[in-house]
Amino acid sequence: MNNDFEVLKKLIQNRRSVFPADYIAKEIEEDLIEQILESANYAPTHKLTQPWRFTVLTGKAKSKLGVALGEIYKATVPAEKFLQKKFDSFAQKTDQAACILAINIKFSGKLPDWEEIAATACAVQNMALTAEALSIGAYWSSPPLISGLGEFLGLKEDEKCYGLFYMGYHNNEAGTANRTPMSEKVTWMRD
Repeated sequence: MNNDFEVLKKLIQNRRSVFPADYIAKEIEEDLIEQILESANYAPTHKLTQPWRFTVLTGKAKSKLGVALGEIYKATVPAEKFLQKKFDSFAQKTDQAACILAINIKFSGKLPDWEEIAATACAVQNMALTAEALSIGAYWSSPPLISGLGEFLGLKEDEKCYGLFYMGYHNNEAGTANRTPMSEKVTWMRD
């Protein structure tokens, strides 16, 4: 078998969401963050619109994001459904991450929105695989609150946030994927 295939197969099969609660207190070097971002740039993109945009949050910016998410939560949840534990979790989660990438999309108007979203999802998968190769845990979170982050992130009118990509080093053991067989998901048409 081709060695490149074996390496890629292993990365794909070993990639798992690693959540902020599992991150250890260790910064991710800026050059590694840049390598993860660079891998996103090679995702497939119809008409080369390259719609993915990322905002990198480190240091105090992560805490400011936690505060902003808490404020959005407090402003949008009816008082009788407000949970202090959930409110507090935003600051905790953002502080546990070594780095957070806001996943944003710049819509070109040249394509249906779903194509721009699909291209950006491919870019995020490239980042997830690169993070796995670098032994950095990652997790794409897309709570409804992200729709209120436009001002905080300085997004333009044709841009929208589609999630937060949390990253951090961890000590988790490699897990086994919980997947049903592909044979249950594929239909072959030969004639």
